[in-house]
Amino acid sequence: MSSPSTAASRTPIEDYAVLGDSRTAALVSRTGSIDWLCLPALDSPACFANLLGTPENGRWLLTAPDATDVRRTYDGGSFVLTTVYTTATGRARVTEWMPMEDERADVLRRVEGLEGTVSFRHELAIRFGYGAIVPWVRRTEDPNGRPVIRAVAGPDALTLHGDRLPRATDKRHEDEFDVPAGGRLQFSLTWTPSWADVPEALPADDYLGATTGIWDAWASAGAYGGSHPDAVKRSLLVLRLLTNDETGGIAAAVTTSLPEEFGGVRNWDYRYCWLRDASLTLEALLDFGYREEAAGWRSWLLRAVAGDYEDLQIMYRMDGGRDLPERELPHLPGYAASAPVRIGNGAVGQVQNDVLGEVMVALDQAREAGLAESEDSWSLQVHLVEDMLERWREPDHGIWEIRGDRQHFTQSKVMCWAAVDRAIHGVEAHGLPGPVRMWRAARDEIRADVLAHGYDPATNSFTQHYGSTEVDASLLQLLQVDFLPPDDPRIVGTVTRIDAELAHGPHVLRYHTATGVDGLPAGEHHFYACSFWLVDALARIGRTDEAARRMSELVATVNDLGLLAEEYDPANARFAGNFPQALSHLALVRAAHTLEAIE
Repeated sequence: MSSPSTAASRTPIEDYAVLGDSRTAALVSRTGSIDWLCLPALDSPACFANLLGTPENGRWLLTAPDATDVRRTYDGGSFVLTTVYTTATGRARVTEWMPMEDERADVLRRVEGLEGTVSFRHELAIRFGYGAIVPWVRRTEDPNGRPVIRAVAGPDALTLHGDRLPRATDKRHEDEFDVPAGGRLQFSLTWTPSWADVPEALPADDYLGATTGIWDAWASAGAYGGSHPDAVKRSLLVLRLLTNDETGGIAAAVTTSLPEEFGGVRNWDYRYCWLRDASLTLEALLDFGYREEAAGWRSWLLRAVAGDYEDLQIMYRMDGGRDLPERELPHLPGYAASAPVRIGNGAVGQVQNDVLGEVMVALDQAREAGLAESEDSWSLQVHLVEDMLERWREPDHGIWEIRGDRQHFTQSKVMCWAAVDRAIHGVEAHGLPGPVRMWRAARDEIRADVLAHGYDPATNSFTQHYGSTEVDASLLQLLQVDFLPPDDPRIVGTVTRIDAELAHGPHVLRYHTATGVDGLPAGEHHFYACSFWLVDALARIGRTDEAARRMSELVATVNDLGLLAEEYDPANARFAGNFPQALSHLALVRAAHTLEAIE
């Protein structure tokens, strides 16, 4: 296990910004290094993998190395990043973004002198295949006769346009230059298939304004009048960033293998579409009035699960593909020596009985918001519920995707109850066809089973799984799906116990990993989603002032750009886990929505 100093030797996760075009995304450090970028899609192999390795595994650095002060911000409600570098000799600004709706995969970076003169360093090291493949690189010309640097390996090509191209030096390109006040240099990096012609450079000014406008217009459509407008706005934007505008798939995070425990083995690939996380994202967006994403994701769902309903997976690729084999990349040492680095995700083959519950709750909310069911979409839901009712009695791997033995997880059973409950609501409230009498009987049976086996009278709380006395933060979702009224003593007892046993201040653990239930070595940090779920639960059971205070404390831990990782280490005030994380951001906005409604 690494020490805090080992983790600190890397760029802290919270020091990264994210750029994106709703098809893929890049992580940029505070000092101007693009250390992670997968092209052309979020789940494609990375061409810059310094995040999980070294500069030899690829990065694109554009920085003022002598800066004494670095300030960065997003332009309005966009992912256009502006960084101002101040040195002893001047000030300069770098603006960088990924253009929206250009039907290409580009990263644009602009350097502008503001005062005096600032010295910059430019370094480009392209490594395809997650940092393993050194490409063939040459200077050539684009269709307009402008010089470019072209890197090719296998199916991939990257083309660098620039007002001043760096020089080749030992399998990378480097340059140093001064930018005076009023000076400006433009660079752009474009992915194309290796067999395609060299692309032209985009008209940067046109795409800067268009990209900012697209993001701003989307952000301004959300309705929120609560106490944390900036955090809610940025979180909603992150959820939109992780939603593919072409396929409708919703990714869980931008990255793979950022560790839950520094130096540990809890390193997973989150660049895919989990039905659970996507459903919860959909609910969060619907809470704030976004319906178009609901329609797009429902279409994605129909395509992804097409075929035998028994073959339903818990996750898919962003295009709906089913093949996500997990493998390790031994050539990458991992963030803060956290090995192994994994791509793909072995949990794709797990049984997770809670997933359909989240899907049905989200689709029920979409119906309530006015999204009409098509014949195909309702037929899919009916068949999936019928298949679930054949399986709900079986143990599963649960919401946390344990790598240990299957258990009868209480939250999984409750989400099975929620799935059939929302199906019944579709019949009763919306006039959709279905065997409602049979469904009502099944709903009653599942409820009785949970109350008989998932509740411990001795501790007055629901338990992690049948036969256990442990508590689990996922039980907070019982309030969110209305399994019991929020003033039911069993619900209040569960919330109280989670607060007492899993919370440290506003920060909440998922469960006690030392029990070994997940089949992995013990140790992880506090889970942002669970922390916001507890805020939501406290508000629902009447502890509103306490919920509001904890909400403010949690929001205070977002990074300077309003971004969240999967977990938080309060002892060292740092992020852990994949970044930015959809589950963290959606839990933030849903807790904010609950507080706003109650207040």
